[in-house]
Amino acid sequence: MVGENMQTMSIPSVSTGAKPARLFYLDALKVVLTILVIAHHVGQAYGPTGGYWPVQETARAALLGPFFTVNRSFFMSLFFMISGYFMVSAYQRNGSAAFIRSRFVRLGVPVLAFAVLMLPSRLFLFGDHITRWDDYFNAGHLWYLEHVLLFSVIYALWQVIRESYRRNAPQRSRVSTSQGPRLPTICVAMLVVAVACAAVRIWFPIDRWMNLLGFFRVAFADVPRDLAFFIFGAMAFRRGWFESFPAGRGLRWLAIGVAAAIAWYAWALIPHSGITLGGRAFGIVYPLWEELVCFGMCIGLLVLFRQAANAQGRFARFLAANQYSAYFWHPVLIVGIQMGFLALPLAPFVKFLAVTALGVPIVFLWSWLMRRVPAVRSVL
Repeated sequence: MVGENMQTMSIPSVSTGAKPARLFYLDALKVVLTILVIAHHVGQAYGPTGGYWPVQETARAALLGPFFTVNRSFFMSLFFMISGYFMVSAYQRNGSAAFIRSRFVRLGVPVLAFAVLMLPSRLFLFGDHITRWDDYFNAGHLWYLEHVLLFSVIYALWQVIRESYRRNAPQRSRVSTSQGPRLPTICVAMLVVAVACAAVRIWFPIDRWMNLLGFFRVAFADVPRDLAFFIFGAMAFRRGWFESFPAGRGLRWLAIGVAAAIAWYAWALIPHSGITLGGRAFGIVYPLWEELVCFGMCIGLLVLFRQAANAQGRFARFLAANQYSAYFWHPVLIVGIQMGFLALPLAPFVKFLAVTALGVPIVFLWSWLMRRVPAVRSVL
């Protein structure tokens, strides 16, 4: 998603010698996911969230509880899968040295700029009490870029090592698998990811964030899932899965993901006295439910957008061109809008809807304006 990955890209089709095809449906999907990220962060001021947000209302909207849970179960993993997909294409076009250099520019520079720009606000506007040296550099929501940068560098180094042992071998081209991964393979992958997440969360609960080495922001509870989907994305490019996955199967997976999400809303919002899910049972059931949502939504949304949104008009092109910039800027603008809503006598859910409806167009317009600056456009 990030850097070149977050902009409209042309990639080779599966058959060699074919004219590159623009994947408009991935542009549209990234825009929708970015809007969902914005809505998620808007909601953190008004709902029962475990994450930190600088603006906090006293009243809370219970409906936003399952909204957060369902979102966090899939939307960043889908971003990681798209990033892994485009990473392979970028590496093949640029080679190792140029690829790593471009990743540091397009991913590292925004992280550094955001951390430096936000430090005065954290200290003097929001009154953050920074008592440890490793809290000064905080990438905030751009932790995602840090992870993609790390994964990309590791991939490039791995490719260099592989190529050094296979200099005389012909370059590997993309190979299409006509049906994509089958049900047993997906179920095994789902179970492996669920077990890995459950094991890591014994020591690192959900929403426990830390700054490794003073700058790398990570919540280990979600690393197994996000890393797995980044790898799935790289595999998908090699094997042509995005193009070849059957529409019917993909939409059935979407139905599974949506049904699992609805089940969580029902569990969270409908009274069910005497029925509890905690302790060891929760540690087993929740990761399985989470991966059911994640695999269902990630597979299903990709297929849905491929079938229904693989075209791009002028407005869609505007949104796609400014999506990465919107991801970068949105917390700054959303916090400002939320502060303006603090004194308004509105219910928290109404504020959530109003700030989201007002904030999304403001964020994209601001992002467009900022990208008119050549230095900003070269990075975002």
